Amino acid sequence: MRRPITAMLLFTLCPCAAYAHAAEQGFVLLLPTDIYIAAGAASVALTVILMAILPPGAADRLFATRAILRRAPVKGRHAVSLLVTLLLVTLVWQGLAGPRDPLRNPLPLSVWSVWWIGLVSLQGLLGNHWRWTNPWTGLGAGLHRLTGLRAPLRYPRVLGHWPAVLGFLAFAGFLLADIAPTDPARLALAVGLYWYAMLLGLVLFGPAWMVRAEAITVAMRAYARMGALGRRRGRLALGLPGWQILARPSPPLALAVLMVILLGTGSFDGLNETFWWMGVLGLNPLEFPGRSAVTGANLTGLLIANAALLAIFAGALWLGERLAGTHRPVLTAMRLFAPSILPIALGYHVAHYLTAALVEGQYVLRALDDPLGRGWHLLGLTDFYVTTGFFNTPHTVRTIWLAQAGAVVLGHVVAILLAHAIAIRDGAETRRAVLGQAPLALFMIAYTVFGLWLLASPRGL
Repeated sequence: MRRPITAMLLFTLCPCAAYAHAAEQGFVLLLPTDIYIAAGAASVALTVILMAILPPGAADRLFATRAILRRAPVKGRHAVSLLVTLLLVTLVWQGLAGPRDPLRNPLPLSVWSVWWIGLVSLQGLLGNHWRWTNPWTGLGAGLHRLTGLRAPLRYPRVLGHWPAVLGFLAFAGFLLADIAPTDPARLALAVGLYWYAMLLGLVLFGPAWMVRAEAITVAMRAYARMGALGRRRGRLALGLPGWQILARPSPPLALAVLMVILLGTGSFDGLNETFWWMGVLGLNPLEFPGRSAVTGANLTGLLIANAALLAIFAGALWLGERLAGTHRPVLTAMRLFAPSILPIALGYHVAHYLTAALVEGQYVLRALDDPLGRGWHLLGLTDFYVTTGFFNTPHTVRTIWLAQAGAVVLGHVVAILLAHAIAIRDGAETRRAVLGQAPLALFMIAYTVFGLWLLASPRGL
């Protein structure tokens, strides 16, 4: 009986079912996950207990930085951005004129595998590469230098970061609910129109448009706060991921909301693939009718998931303020503590897409070996074959699962440490900080269990 089940699972894991889309993976875990989930939750709970008994500045000292080198002005950022723009134009052209197979066309691979999985993770783990790889800033600077004209309009301050919040929700809707987000021509149209619209905004409103209204840049800048490498007092500094959150002021309310939405969207990206969600929709996961049948439901679920997470997070902060006796407005508390959500969002992003990266990364290598489909072998991969053999043995499956679980648990641990350090820096004494963080810590423990359950749940897409 086990052989047919294994065969069925291997068929589900066939890379041809991935369609180069980061959200469509089929990794069903057959391990004693209750033990791992309990251990993960216990690790996070132990971190909470340690914060209550350690000296007041212990968490803050963990995020101390070390200067690596004096950071001299580095030129060439706009030149690199122009090269990225040229690459993007080429990719959009390939999306329209290249092969229709998403696993062979470089546009879907570049958008969903290289950027959404790889570069977003790198932005959060390492540092702000988006200053260089942003496909708008170089062209915008070049146009300004050629014409000498300033932006004719001033960005309305009343809008704040809310256009970026709406833009990111639109991007998430395309990712999770569009009928064919990996279709090269469809994706080329979406990417091309979005790039042109944001360039127009940059020309009309100047750099303020990029850092407040352009959803991708705002999200990437938020993740950059998690980077281990960053600038501090004119030098390149290295520290525990998250130290830049403590080094920066509290974000505006809209940006704080976006930080929470990063987690809510990532979580729903996993939830909407589970058998549980299929059951809610009344669908048989083994006879999935297609994405068009769940477009409306997924859009609704995305909005409900984010609204629910915002409400729960705000409720935990409100209760914590009452327990600590500070009675700070909940919106002020959300601005203060929302950045502590970023490690959880990043940890789940890495864990959720790890299996897709292992498979789709091989297709990326194959595309780099022959980018135009001319039979070239630029990387010398003449005998290269895509494999999913690492899903076939218990040892490698266990390693993958432990890596995923570790990313989730570490994200929560760092989040708790950050929240405690933020509370102490805000002037709370240890007792009040612990009381005030208790509801938020319970929320994070519960979310640890939820995140690990999502990773281990069977999927129907």
